[in-house]
Amino acid sequence: MNTALSWIKEYVPDLTCTDQEYMDAMTLSGTKVEGYSRLDKNLEKIVIGQIKKIEKHPDADKLIVCQVDIGSEVIQIVTGAPNVKEGDKVPVVLDGGKVAGGHDGGPLPEDGIAIKAGKLRGVPSNGMMCSIEELGSDRNFYPEAPENGIYIFGDDVQIGADAVEELGLRDTVFEYEVTSNRVDCYSVIGIAREVAATFKKPFIAPEVTVKGNNEKVEEYISVEVQDKELCPRYCARVCKNIKIAPSPKWMQRRLAASGIRPINNLVDITNYVMEEYGQPMHAFDLSTIAGNQIIVRRAKDGDVFRTLDGQERKLDSDVLMICDAEKEVGIAGIMGGENSMITDSVTTVLFEAAAFNGPNIRKSAKRLGLRTDASGKFEKGLDPHNAEEAINRACQLIEELGCGEVVSGMVDVHGEMKEKVVLPFEPAYYNNLLGTDVSEEEMLSIFKMIEVEYDAAKRTLTIPTFRQDILRQCDIAEEVARFYGYDKIPTTLPNGEATTGRLPFKLRVEQKARDIAEYCGFSQGMCYSFESPKVFDKQLLPADDEARKVVTIANPLGEDFSIMRTLPLNGMLTSLSTNYNRRNKDVRLYELGNVYLPKALPLTELPEERMQFTLGMYGEGDFFTMKGVIEEFFDSIGMKKKPTYDPNAGRPYLHPGRQANVSYEGTQIGYLGEVHPEVCDNYALKTRVYVAVLDIPAILPLATFDRKYEGIAKYPAVLRDISMVVPKKVMAGEIEAIIAQRGGKILEEYQLFDIYEGDQIKEGFKSMAYSITFRAKDKTLEEADVTAAMKKILNGLEGMGIELRS
Repeated sequence: MNTALSWIKEYVPDLTCTDQEYMDAMTLSGTKVEGYSRLDKNLEKIVIGQIKKIEKHPDADKLIVCQVDIGSEVIQIVTGAPNVKEGDKVPVVLDGGKVAGGHDGGPLPEDGIAIKAGKLRGVPSNGMMCSIEELGSDRNFYPEAPENGIYIFGDDVQIGADAVEELGLRDTVFEYEVTSNRVDCYSVIGIAREVAATFKKPFIAPEVTVKGNNEKVEEYISVEVQDKELCPRYCARVCKNIKIAPSPKWMQRRLAASGIRPINNLVDITNYVMEEYGQPMHAFDLSTIAGNQIIVRRAKDGDVFRTLDGQERKLDSDVLMICDAEKEVGIAGIMGGENSMITDSVTTVLFEAAAFNGPNIRKSAKRLGLRTDASGKFEKGLDPHNAEEAINRACQLIEELGCGEVVSGMVDVHGEMKEKVVLPFEPAYYNNLLGTDVSEEEMLSIFKMIEVEYDAAKRTLTIPTFRQDILRQCDIAEEVARFYGYDKIPTTLPNGEATTGRLPFKLRVEQKARDIAEYCGFSQGMCYSFESPKVFDKQLLPADDEARKVVTIANPLGEDFSIMRTLPLNGMLTSLSTNYNRRNKDVRLYELGNVYLPKALPLTELPEERMQFTLGMYGEGDFFTMKGVIEEFFDSIGMKKKPTYDPNAGRPYLHPGRQANVSYEGTQIGYLGEVHPEVCDNYALKTRVYVAVLDIPAILPLATFDRKYEGIAKYPAVLRDISMVVPKKVMAGEIEAIIAQRGGKILEEYQLFDIYEGDQIKEGFKSMAYSITFRAKDKTLEEADVTAAMKKILNGLEGMGIELRS
């Protein structure tokens, strides 16, 4: 898509920017500009001059000497151009100026051609008169230019004026890469809307009014659409008393800047509207339309049709055709027929503006080997509402340019028209999606610029039909981002899944549980969900324990498999017992399996199934080994804070003094401990056994896989060791809580490295030693910083009855 900046300014008149600023801003707001070219590149010091006098060159038969009035003075120019005469107004390059190329129309030199005063065959020449090729263009875009000679202006131009400006070359043509979902931007008006929103300038749409005569269009033409799926809308208007003539210079210049060769007023109007509105149009000679009837139908297999380019095309039943009462007159959306082409003798014209099925047009064009500018637009799926605006614009230009008389009314055949999309206005969602903090007022100002209507009472947004790319909330968020400015969106870390196809979050947590367990030497076991009611006695559960409330299986395999388990320990202890009695020395097992907790008894609904991560071991290792394994698991799933342990767990199947409930941020997530000796006896385990059970549903809300990178420390750490005599009732967790609370921002880590009870320690106490690390992120710590932090820690510990060892 190419547009001239001057054409854009027709709808955004307040636009002021350099070409590079325009390119950068439009690209940043989502309308990518591939590049631009100045039409006046290398055109310098070129004015309009009038030839006052012509004389023969005294020493050359093919040269003439001209006296040319350039407004400020009369200069002498020697030329060999055969087409000039006295009184002609011509473009004149003054001494020191430049032209874009040579008169032969060959490739333009990068830096142009400099013009200097000199002598031609002994006669002074103070400039040069230019052909259109020397001005960087050609006769395709300036059909009034002579085939061989100097360009001649009309009489209405002013002597001494800027010739480049008069020719419409003080302009820049921008090339855009438009994505296929933005079909509205395949038009100058669509680009202009984007420009207005990007630069926050008013957009002024064309005012389209058609007077029409006193006749009715139904008296001239009727339309029948037999396949409304392939043709959702067909609009037709009639213009009579047509006068074929060249289109005005302003229209020719705009078409030329867009790469379209001006032909005549009628053809130029259809091309102009196609560029302006992005709506291809076609004009038929009404006298060639049999029965004054248009029928839109599929072709028949094997039909042959001659198109405007003189080629015969073989059709099939998937090709949509425009027909009259007797014959085909055009291939819908692709090209008209030779049998209805516009000639200079036309008097009455039928204008067509329609919407066709995009995929069908694309497939038909490919099968026929005929792709046109019109098919390129239709295949993207045009807005049916645009057809009426475009055809009215064409009729308005017919009236304004004096090309003919417009018959009142329009034949409009359509099915159910596409409704405007309505979306809820959710500013918080847009900001959350973008990582921005744009106010509602700013969002609404953006929506107003892009013609999205806001209903304050319903808090809804109504999308104009020409924006077929806005269908859901994420599309609205994109509009906010585009015009708020991608460059203004702060850099934030992603807080969601960046890659599709990964495991769901729950399964990723479970996979981490497997990875950590196996890394720590545990092997996976799988236990039955069916159990015997006798297991509760083996685990020393009281008669009124909640775990005894079970789901009883209606048709069990036997009593040993008659209930659904509510605790995961029986299967684990049974597996450990089997290994122990087979003389396996060190065994570590883990299981991920459900327990089944009835919501009510008798059952009225399905029980709650809760995944339990169960660890069991005997041999090498102890309570603290098991504690380390579960803390390794917590760290791997983003639970960075230290869990807390409550020794008053009260679980009868665990050793009274070697058990603890595990909590995290106030939520109980599991338990661990040494299995009660009597329970071990019940399972024929003649050794110490340690278990841990973690409730996965309780852990999931606390876990995260978001990671924040922290650079390598720039400043050195300072280490302090403290050795304490601690009352036995004080737990390590209480000490660590004091260290964490009072260590301040410079506390990096702490670690228990020694614990001792013996003859050197008084009765009722134990010796504990911690290593504490301090480090600042922004400076090297001074002794005073560390001393102050340590003093706060020691003061807190003294309040717990703890003494420093000397």
